[in-house]
Amino acid sequence: MSRGLDEGLISTTVAQNSFISEFDLNAHYLTSSERANRLSNITSMVHIGSIPGALFAFVLCEKIGLLWSMRQLCLLWLAGVIIVITSTGNLGQLYAGRFVMGLGIGQAGVVAPTYLAEIAPAHARGMLVSMFAMSEYVGIMIGYFSAWGASLHIPNTTARQWIIPQSIQIIVAGLLILSSFLCEESPRFLGKTGHWEKANLALGSLWGLPADNPEVVTEIQGMQIQLSTDYAPSMSGSWLKTVKELLTVRDNQRRILFVISSQVLAQWSGANSLTTYAPELFSLFGIGGQSEKLFVTAVFGAVKFIASLLCAVFLIDNFGRKRSLLSGIALQQVSMLYIAIFLTVRSALSADESGSMKRAAIASIVFIYIVGIGWAMGWNSIQYLINAEIFPLQVRSAGSSLLMTFHYVNRYGLSKAVPSMLLENALQPKGTFWFFSAMTFFGLLWTGLLLPETAGQTLEETNTLFS
Repeated sequence: MSRGLDEGLISTTVAQNSFISEFDLNAHYLTSSERANRLSNITSMVHIGSIPGALFAFVLCEKIGLLWSMRQLCLLWLAGVIIVITSTGNLGQLYAGRFVMGLGIGQAGVVAPTYLAEIAPAHARGMLVSMFAMSEYVGIMIGYFSAWGASLHIPNTTARQWIIPQSIQIIVAGLLILSSFLCEESPRFLGKTGHWEKANLALGSLWGLPADNPEVVTEIQGMQIQLSTDYAPSMSGSWLKTVKELLTVRDNQRRILFVISSQVLAQWSGANSLTTYAPELFSLFGIGGQSEKLFVTAVFGAVKFIASLLCAVFLIDNFGRKRSLLSGIALQQVSMLYIAIFLTVRSALSADESGSMKRAAIASIVFIYIVGIGWAMGWNSIQYLINAEIFPLQVRSAGSSLLMTFHYVNRYGLSKAVPSMLLENALQPKGTFWFFSAMTFFGLLWTGLLLPETAGQTLEETNTLFS
């Protein structure tokens, strides 16, 4: 939820007049490219912080466990938010606060999916990890609607219009810290550190079964077999040996290439940029006025949330990973292609304000919503799930950290690039959506040719797909 809250809040915050005036985003001395650069710096600073955060998460998960890792990342997130809301027009402090937020948010993308994958039974693992992906949309929706509500009820002449919505993150982070004390540590982490009796009790508690239940015993035995046979030589080593094993073992190298290629295709398909810059992008299709843009953006968040919920509950385990991703990317492909064609035709008929053109613009807004549905069905769930499923236990945290590092590198690149891509002396809106359409097509090919089906298999079984 941390990343979703930030995305929902920052995408709407930078469109609010109170924030724009406080940080001189429309200053007369800024050229269009300088304004785009300042805007992208503000939105992307969290992604810059997320890169070292994701790398650091692996070391913490190995040393202090997944639960304590979650608690400290929430504290970093809290500290960053406080720095941001007290910046009072200081652009440098705003950058610093968002960087610190990124240190915490970047770890969340490693810790949460790994924890959920490690505690879940095979038949429900897809649903639980997809619920984490869905929580991003809960955050986005809360961020969108809180900013919209603030724009209606708080004057745009006061900084409270953007500070109050941003402060919601303090409440959420605090609740996460408190609720973590009601959770059990990952049984697989306890097993790796030699506490097999605690691992057995923890797994039984998490599954709501006695510790001597055959299902619990079988799962624990599977963990013990994998650790004692395949990865025993590195058990006594340092985290540096774990990194070496991740980077030098041929099977792990194949896994790394696989997940990196998935991140490049997922992030540059453009769906995340629609979330980050939603108010500005909706203005391309005739949505004017601050409240109107924020309301349409809030509805966009609600659509993505509902789609991700339905996907988590009904699709990801029953329909399978591969078919869910193919269906989601296909929806994105059709939608991006329509929007690209519309923007191309409209640029050639710039003076045409006919009824048919207005209806085509409305259809483009609908297709943006469909992009959100496709993303929720496909890449947004799969990118976390496959990552958590394909790495062996001994290098799972390291593999997740490496993947999420590439994830945030690509997200930073995209959030930094899109404002410049949209400029008239660059790709322009039409060229930007043609680019996104091409990337979704390559994603379809990648999924059809390379993605294995892991639904219904234990974590130990999914590892054999790359052995």
